[in-house]
Amino acid sequence: MNYLFSALIGYLLGSFPTAYIILKQVYNINITEAGSGNVGAMNSLEVSKSKMTGILVLLIDAIKGLLSVYLCLVIFPTNFIYPALALFFAVFSHCFNPWLKFRGGRGLATAAGGAALLSPLILACWCILWVFVYLFKKNILLANISATVLTIFLTISSIDIVYKYSYPTPDSYSSLLLFCVGLLTIIFIKHIDPLREIMDKYKST
Repeated sequence: MNYLFSALIGYLLGSFPTAYIILKQVYNINITEAGSGNVGAMNSLEVSKSKMTGILVLLIDAIKGLLSVYLCLVIFPTNFIYPALALFFAVFSHCFNPWLKFRGGRGLATAAGGAALLSPLILACWCILWVFVYLFKKNILLANISATVLTIFLTISSIDIVYKYSYPTPDSYSSLLLFCVGLLTIIFIKHIDPLREIMDKYKST
């Protein structure tokens, strides 16, 4: 029952369609039909031409993940699996939003918000890798994809270190590994289309 409760907390919070509501109310724009169609901060910025709008969407999406983890930590303060499950489902419902015909964002802000409490080392590694790739290639989507894939391999190869800096302490290496890889895989899946576009662009040059 606790597993179901935790998953439900994350799923409901994650499904709040931040970008859709803000763009619809402020600009009368259906973000699922504008720009890339992605329901996230980057497309909100590009469609609205407003940095404040992009930042607002980013912050609220991050809070969804943070709040999912925080609520489960309050209820289950010594169990890693429950807040981890809540964050997983928060990211899942954000990416495949049930209120928007399963269209959504790419999950980065929501994942980051929860990871800041649950596994800050993973978040720090992802951010460092992102900055490195972005400075080299100057492409946000490529940086997203590269940082995500590299963090998956880094997590697998250094699971003992990740385990040490995860809170609460996970039940086992396998549960931590399953959570981290599962979360990052969702994010990667949402970047498959941009990856194809990037590859097609490089092939044509």
